[in-house]
Amino acid sequence: MADVARAAGVSAQTVSRTLRDSPNVNAETRRRVLDAVDQLGYRYNSAPKVLSSGRSFTLGLVLLQAGGYFSRSAVTDGVEAAARAAGYSVSITTIAELDPALMEKALFKLSDQGVDGIVIAVPLISVTQRMEDITREIPTVTVDGSRTTGAKVLGIDQREAGRIATQHLLELGHRQVWHVAGPDEWIEARQRRQGWQEALAEAGIDAPPPLEGDWSPESGYRQGRILAMIPEVTAVFAASDEMAFGVIKALRERGRSVPGDVSIVGVDDIDLAAYCHPPLTTVRQDFYRSGAAAVAVLLGSAGAVEPAVEPPTLTVRASTAPPAR
Repeated sequence: MADVARAAGVSAQTVSRTLRDSPNVNAETRRRVLDAVDQLGYRYNSAPKVLSSGRSFTLGLVLLQAGGYFSRSAVTDGVEAAARAAGYSVSITTIAELDPALMEKALFKLSDQGVDGIVIAVPLISVTQRMEDITREIPTVTVDGSRTTGAKVLGIDQREAGRIATQHLLELGHRQVWHVAGPDEWIEARQRRQGWQEALAEAGIDAPPPLEGDWSPESGYRQGRILAMIPEVTAVFAASDEMAFGVIKALRERGRSVPGDVSIVGVDDIDLAAYCHPPLTTVRQDFYRSGAAAVAVLLGSAGAVEPAVEPPTLTVRASTAPPAR
């Protein structure tokens, strides 16, 4: 820091204020300091700040490598934007599969880094005692269905997402709605399937067997080939937009038009949903806002009102229509 101060012609205290983004540094001085930082390759050491404040000003984020690129990207963007606005950095760790041992390892890694809080965006169903211990010790918020006794849960109502999608198809006049579900080990997939079943039951309709995918377009395509061979299929609820894309491709290859022969609803409202052919009717979820809200909960003062997550809403486009006569 002293070297930077000499190169910039300022005091070490001014360098410190500049690196802490203090408003009490004028633009010209800030430019000279930052130029000196770049020229000398200076890297700010946060260890003294951690020792003096008892905080690392870093938040941890746990993600799953597979399953839903859009949702992972949007949650990450929301967490990082909210953390940056509050003066925090984000340490991201991913796990390759839904395995409690891998989750334990990820949480221990973040704990060793001394993070001030953790956002879990991994839908683990089983929780170990070690996971419980860490989430009680470090403030934790889950946004993807995971449950521990120490963590706060901030999630979108996935049952409602399934109900909204199914009710839309029933209200159009379809007498049955088939379902391409997500992987059974995902809590979201289970909840969306439950919402689908409840909406059918309320209408006095027995639910057909769900067809399970893995969130990918390929799995939707495989299940879509099966659906295309069932003449009475006129409506499909796919548990993700990407699987819906695969279903549409399979139906078309078998001569079934969308929505002329079969109506399709997805979930997520990813950017591509509005640009596929036909544009996809889908249940929108604001993953970015969920990530930002999780940070607000972690950093909020005791007793503060937790920010609400937007409920799922239906975006109607051209992939749904009343059944053909």
